Amino acid sequence: MSDSDNPHDLAPLRERRAELERALADPRVFADGRRAAALAQELRHLGGALAAGERLEAARRALAEAAEMRDDPRAETGLRDMAAEEARDLAAELPGLRDAFLRALVPPDPNEARNVILEVRAGTGGDEAALFAGELARMYARFAERRGWKSEMLSLTQSDLGGVREAVLLVEGAGAFAALRHEAGVHRVQRVPATETSGRIHTSAATVAVLPEAEETEVDLRPEELEISVARASGAGGQHVNKTESAVQIIHKPTGILVHCADERSQLRNRQKAMRVLRARLLERQTAADQAARADARRGQVGSGDRSERIRTYNFHQNRVTDHRVEVTLHGIQQVLDGDIGDLVGALQEADLRARALEVTRPKA
Repeated sequence: MSDSDNPHDLAPLRERRAELERALADPRVFADGRRAAALAQELRHLGGALAAGERLEAARRALAEAAEMRDDPRAETGLRDMAAEEARDLAAELPGLRDAFLRALVPPDPNEARNVILEVRAGTGGDEAALFAGELARMYARFAERRGWKSEMLSLTQSDLGGVREAVLLVEGAGAFAALRHEAGVHRVQRVPATETSGRIHTSAATVAVLPEAEETEVDLRPEELEISVARASGAGGQHVNKTESAVQIIHKPTGILVHCADERSQLRNRQKAMRVLRARLLERQTAADQAARADARRGQVGSGDRSERIRTYNFHQNRVTDHRVEVTLHGIQQVLDGDIGDLVGALQEADLRARALEVTRPKA
């Protein structure tokens, strides 16, 4: 991170700290327990950010003083040498102090500690898009395994050629949502399909939506608002398919959200999985409604699934994967599809951190 993209003016933060301290000293504010708790939490966060900012300020001042002594022709040679060494040490410390300040500036996202529900759907491109969607679902499962997280398929709808029309994957583990949240959007693949006889490169797309998993107590699901139906599972399954009505479909009538799970032999297990997905979708919907900046966030995540919309391109002919938001390109496409996406995830997290830090210190109109 460079100085040019680092917001280090502490005056707005100090002003806000003073406002919070005055508010918390007001008995009327203190009487409102919920508001007082929110202000106290903001004050604690602000205190940590200011402490990091003041360490950065102190290092900058010390560097300026050391540089002045180093460049003073009237100073003794020994003092100038000591100042030069000190200036080198301080200059080496500054990037880490800047980074610490940026991280301290960004308010914690309450969703970052949650588990993740990933929804992968085939977009434009027919059977080839479905095959690509299946590869993406496997990529995320393998990435979770690399990170030591647990992954579980909650719902899977396959295509005739073994691809995936829709896959809903649960990823459980510390830091899962923080790492995977930026995977949401349209992923584009360019390659020669196995069914293509003329060798032409086709472009297909799949969409990914990323939802934080909701706790049962966070989403109020009333029985009268749910339309639950069961049916025999379709597809492979032998005698089980013919005898057991295990597939579960739930419609949330107020919103029209529909969830279908048929992966388990047990109707109860399918119902439990469907309810987890439904809660996550409703929590995301509530969050989007509460935050105007994220209004219609789910539709914004997945887009239309058209080839022209993309956050990332997987180009098999050139053996590369490019994320268009951070302009990062990785070579070795098979390694990426085997779950080696740590570099992409890290670059996206860093870009998001920088943007959120700048937003915190941007003057309010």
